[in-house]
Amino acid sequence: MDENVVLLGHGSGGGLSHELIEGLFVRHFGNPLLLPLEDASVFALPQGGRIAFTTDSYVVKPFFFPGGDIGRLSVCGTVNDLSVRGARPLYLSAGFIIEEGLLLSDLERIVASMASAAAEAGVSIVCGDTKVVERRAADGLYINTAGVGIVAEGVNVSVRNARPGDAVIVSGTLGDHAVTVLSQRQSLHFRSPLRSDVAPLNSLAQSILDASSSVHAMRDPTRGGLATTLKEIAAGSSVGIDIVEERIPVSDAVRGACEMLGLDYLYLANEGKLVAMVPDSDAPSVLEAMRSNVRGRDAAIIGHVTADHPGMVYIRNPFGTRRILEMLASDQFPRIC
Repeated sequence: MDENVVLLGHGSGGGLSHELIEGLFVRHFGNPLLLPLEDASVFALPQGGRIAFTTDSYVVKPFFFPGGDIGRLSVCGTVNDLSVRGARPLYLSAGFIIEEGLLLSDLERIVASMASAAAEAGVSIVCGDTKVVERRAADGLYINTAGVGIVAEGVNVSVRNARPGDAVIVSGTLGDHAVTVLSQRQSLHFRSPLRSDVAPLNSLAQSILDASSSVHAMRDPTRGGLATTLKEIAAGSSVGIDIVEERIPVSDAVRGACEMLGLDYLYLANEGKLVAMVPDSDAPSVLEAMRSNVRGRDAAIIGHVTADHPGMVYIRNPFGTRRILEMLASDQFPRIC
């Protein structure tokens, strides 16, 4: 590995990404709001109240895939980063880096998809920017979105707040987005249809907050998948996490694709799922609320937070054997979001 250059793995959301962020960006930009390295920063306004603020960039290849496209992805991804901090998303920005030669029909299709996703999520795109670069300088189109939302009084959702005794709940099947995009990229065909899960999760997150006044942590397991997300929460909260493999929802199509391609669904990107940590006593009501929402019909309790082995995540297989889940080291494949 050449330590003097950026590698594709630095964009994986896993170990190399953390090295780049903490070793370079945090070293120069470090401040109390940035240092928690959450999906969105939450801060108080001088006149009272709190807002959440986030930004993300999207470079997915191909632009269009079953269930979504780069435009829908860019809106939903930012809405979801606000939602898992307990915020009500309100306003988004949109920046476009467009390569000369991009079909205007494709650009309009993407922009229309963004407008539709924003309407679905109940947010407005209120500002933006457009730049055009030379051919072969941007691989068609890159999109950046930023978002602002309001955090209600008493809500304190953070990857640093998981507590021993919390139930670990995942909102639905894993790996749908990553396997769908990969199948389109490589022209792979499977007997069972594949469809990305990309969707706004603000209504689902709100249903969780309505069902429990003690939601401790939420996160959307995008790059790096469920395993990396749980590892980040365990490390951030100085707790251990134990999960049970057979309780994790995975579609037959994704499971079959992973077996054929040698992929691990625990590390695959998701764009319409979240993980929540709530007190065990609240778990039944939260699970019921999630399953009543169209985005959480396959929600399941997959494990618990423990005071044992802080910073570590263990998974138990059907044979009773436990293994450690580490953070994703590098991309299983890049350009997934």
